[in-house]
Amino acid sequence: MSGSDLISIETLFSAPAFSRAQISPDGLNIAYLAIWSGRLNIFVRGVDEGKQEPRRITADTHRNIESFCWSPDSTTVLFVQDTNGDENWHLHRVGITDDKVRPTNLTPFPGVRVMEFAFDPGNPKKIFLQLNARNPAFIDLHRLDIETGILEALAENPGRFVRWLAISSGLPHAIIVNTEKDYELARFEDGQFTPITTFDGNDNPLGPTPCVPTPDGKSLWIGSNRGTDRTRLVLLDLSSGTEREVDSHPVFDLDTPRPEADPRFPPCLILNPVSGALLGARYLGERQVIHALDADFAEVLTKLRALSDAEPGYISCEAQGRRWVVEFTSDREPGVTWFYDHQTGKAEILGRRQPTLDPALLASVRPVAITSRDGLRIPCHLTLPLNTQQRKLPTVLLVHGGPWYRDSVCYDPEVQFFASRGYAILQVNFRGSTGYGKALMQAAKGEFAGRMHDDLIDAVDWCISEGFTDPDRVAIYGCSYGGYAALVGASFTPDRFAAAISYSGMSDLRVLVEGAVSFIRETLVNTYIAYMGDPDIAEENADMLARSPISRLDQIRCPLLVVHGAQDVRVSLEQAVTVVDTLRLRGNEVEFLLKKKEGHWFINQDSNQELYRTMEAFLALHIGDLPKQNSQAS
Repeated sequence: MSGSDLISIETLFSAPAFSRAQISPDGLNIAYLAIWSGRLNIFVRGVDEGKQEPRRITADTHRNIESFCWSPDSTTVLFVQDTNGDENWHLHRVGITDDKVRPTNLTPFPGVRVMEFAFDPGNPKKIFLQLNARNPAFIDLHRLDIETGILEALAENPGRFVRWLAISSGLPHAIIVNTEKDYELARFEDGQFTPITTFDGNDNPLGPTPCVPTPDGKSLWIGSNRGTDRTRLVLLDLSSGTEREVDSHPVFDLDTPRPEADPRFPPCLILNPVSGALLGARYLGERQVIHALDADFAEVLTKLRALSDAEPGYISCEAQGRRWVVEFTSDREPGVTWFYDHQTGKAEILGRRQPTLDPALLASVRPVAITSRDGLRIPCHLTLPLNTQQRKLPTVLLVHGGPWYRDSVCYDPEVQFFASRGYAILQVNFRGSTGYGKALMQAAKGEFAGRMHDDLIDAVDWCISEGFTDPDRVAIYGCSYGGYAALVGASFTPDRFAAAISYSGMSDLRVLVEGAVSFIRETLVNTYIAYMGDPDIAEENADMLARSPISRLDQIRCPLLVVHGAQDVRVSLEQAVTVVDTLRLRGNEVEFLLKKKEGHWFINQDSNQELYRTMEAFLALHIGDLPKQNSQAS
């Protein structure tokens, strides 16, 4: 790519200028995230204020705020924030007319994590709150008064617990792991769980997703793959446990991308945020598919689609469904947010996520599919540098995390970063990925560093055979599971990669399982243990070690970049340090980027800009050419 087309790191990895906008329940104000003092903070502007200066209602100079929500009475905004990436999220409240800009920490308990919260339909000043204040290993259910901060215990977790469901009609419910290792929906009464229905843990490693109570408190909207390979939307009756299909797609899964792991992806259910009414559902195909499940929303959706060629992402509306705020995104559109009034027809752009980024400089993401060596269809995405006529390009194999996750056609600053530097980018939804049926997911059991890695190699070989990739200039890179995959690539197939980058990657599967935070250990039976093994069983412990890069560090020959946050509670810093220290003693070429105030993912823009400057130089040295002077200002 020419120097005139190069997009600066500051442009690609600056905090969004305008994002995550939500209209208030009364339809009078819009809250959104924007930069102040180098960090994302919450701002509020009136719908009818025109060009009037917005009001900033938070003043965090330490760490980005990533999400928030309105209170039902439109007077308050709630958000969660952790410390340096430790994932001990605290819940904060701030009034939209508070001149002091001093949010109140509603859960000021050291070492305690807020897991989920939901407003009490009967009282807009109270929320149902899940946190582990009583015991770090147990998530209990509480009711919190957001005005007074008074916390009332509703249900103490007796064990075997995964997730509470606060039902408006009365008794709490929960999703638990039963003695058969399956997920069980149960009613909690008199300190005991009464079973309602069961979900196969093999088919639902993370539990039924989504799992949303209906407004009347009598049912749940659940993603179900019972009796089919695809996940469809069903209504589950809480009294009988029976399911009734609400909606499905003949080919695609209900899109359940774990938005808590990546805020680029909105929830698969589109709900009225005030009434809780179901409006629509999203499905995962080569492009997003939205089914309107409400007649009024169907009309609105038609009007919204006329506003942009991009796809509707985050959607909010006021209580009556007249005024809407929608962010549109695509592979070449980072995000443009519109306001739309369905009653008057008024529509206007509120803001752009990256206003200095010219979409004309962005590359298109191309869905492709390959056939694995054992006959599985593997969905992939290939991105080539803009306007390139070159063949046999240096290539970055970009491996997603999870592995219970998936790539799709969307705007990804990493992809555009690599394409801007002249690299082809290959993303592979290898076995174990979600979104493409449970059979593809389940094919990963026992295949860490085995057929899961074969899928990556098969995809690279396809790119080479098609003439896109120079076989001598392939780098493997990923975060979390993707970081593990990069270490596997360097140690298990050392002749295939010219360089490797492991970001928050685990090097020892045994340490990963043994170090899991206490309150998720019940769920490991269907995830880590089912797919990797149980370190408490000698034979499986030995197999886990054999599938861990730590056992093959002496095989690594390519240059390696290791990236880690010191506060990471998912993959311990020890896993990165062991790799770096061992390789340096052996004389290997290894770089180490350690950020003391970041966790599993880097959040702040200065950390991310340092990360990608380091990565840029590393890749240019080992598979490409050093980039020319950046031309597009930040």
